[in-house]
Amino acid sequence: MERTPNGTAVGVDDPYEFAGLCDYLTGDGQCRYAYDHYEHDPAFARERAQEGYACPIVDPDPDAESDPTWSECPHFRSRNRDRECVRCGLEEKRMAQSEERPLLEEHHLSYARDGEQLSHEITVYLCRWCHAKVHNSWARITDDVAPDPEAIAALENRRGREFDELGFQSAAERYESDDA
Repeated sequence: MERTPNGTAVGVDDPYEFAGLCDYLTGDGQCRYAYDHYEHDPAFARERAQEGYACPIVDPDPDAESDPTWSECPHFRSRNRDRECVRCGLEEKRMAQSEERPLLEEHHLSYARDGEQLSHEITVYLCRWCHAKVHNSWARITDDVAPDPEAIAALENRRGREFDELGFQSAAERYESDDA
């Protein structure tokens, strides 16, 4: 299983199994990294510019059945955008203007090995409870689990407060309760 530099498990054997499309890939198959961040890797940017900024990994033929091999791209980045835990399915519920700790945390699946600088960022979201289990035990991201009871309680608490704020109370009712 992959491990962090501190030696804790990340919950997967192959981070690329959880990688989606590259964050820098545009809808028409171009590499936005080469265009937006040319100063970080000028040689890569020049090569992409010569090829019309075409992604070096994705086949431009929509009928091609080959899967992209993202590990070959020097600037690949895939961050999960779904706001739910990939392990148990708990959904995020953020409270506006609140300093409360989020229910979901970003979980990195790839790290540098043997002092090598790894430029690929592959992240998913895990709830706080699954995140702790993955890092502190042999739990895997692919485990078929239900949300932790504490996670459900925290989610329902936030939903209840949200519904309370959405409720209507007339000014007369508010002022009556202040006088009582």
